[in-house]
Amino acid sequence: MMDTYILAIESSCDETSMAIVRNGCEVIALSITTQMNTHAKYGGVVPEIASRMHTEAITFVLEDCLEKAQMKLEDMDAIAVTYAPGLTGSLMVGVESAKILALMYHKPLIAVNHLIGHIYANNLENSMEYPLLALIVSGGHTELLVMEDDYKFKRLGETMDDAIGEAYDKVARVVGLPYPGGPNIEKLARKGSHTYFLPKPVMDDTYNFSYSGLKSAVINLVHNETQRGNEIRKEDLARTFQDIAIDELVRKVDKAFKNTGIKRLVIAGGVSANQYLKSEMSKLCQKYDAELLIPRMLYCTDNAAMIGAAAYPKYLRKEFSSYNLEVSSSADIV
Repeated sequence: MMDTYILAIESSCDETSMAIVRNGCEVIALSITTQMNTHAKYGGVVPEIASRMHTEAITFVLEDCLEKAQMKLEDMDAIAVTYAPGLTGSLMVGVESAKILALMYHKPLIAVNHLIGHIYANNLENSMEYPLLALIVSGGHTELLVMEDDYKFKRLGETMDDAIGEAYDKVARVVGLPYPGGPNIEKLARKGSHTYFLPKPVMDDTYNFSYSGLKSAVINLVHNETQRGNEIRKEDLARTFQDIAIDELVRKVDKAFKNTGIKRLVIAGGVSANQYLKSEMSKLCQKYDAELLIPRMLYCTDNAAMIGAAAYPKYLRKEFSSYNLEVSSSADIV
């Protein structure tokens, strides 16, 4: 069987990335530019700025990726791109670029869901075997799925309000930590103790998640303590918040292991970079003698290599998109 080379494009939020991936599992080249420092000044991603910076970076990223691979666009078998979910303006930069390249070089176009890309990031260093549980944890999503085969998903649960990454960022902001909040909360939590009282989400009869109550409790606690003139022990608050937030994930995955009998867990999305989450899920997997798959840090965050990995099964099945492909700010996996 001949090798398949896919040029993949990712621009759903504040990273502009392209990658060349061989056979869905080998990264030949990866180029990423981040806008993090720019958005940090505003405490979060500003959509208008993000789309403009993608436009400015996209040509450079393409040239850099091809140079690293020592390949030409003519060498590609297909062009893959994130079309959803994400910021509409940011997605449009990637999708329009992909459509132009596919048309100019007569290549098939493959549309990839960003969240599915995060799952398939695990194929870049491991080989996913089915069935498996897939936990997606990011700034915009918290979902627990059963994956029965390539692109065959069954949703067990999802967040009913805030995603876990969103809660991390908002808690970070209220205690005065810079953007991005997640890594800073995790770093601070390592120095603290679980001494504050915060409510645990109560959704034990389902696989669904809830983080708005926990987030609001932190905001109210900080406000009340400040009003009383009391000092906030930021390390302890970060530790208490993180303990409860991660425990919510662990409890639901524990329930899924118990009820499904599946012996494999994939964790995907930006929050999968959290070391405390990795540690707690590792303990849980040992309890059930289950395999745990988490990509290395480079592939946990947004990148085009994961899009190339997710595009490969669609390429094999010839599931190509029209050159009239449009973006979507939200798109369900199931």
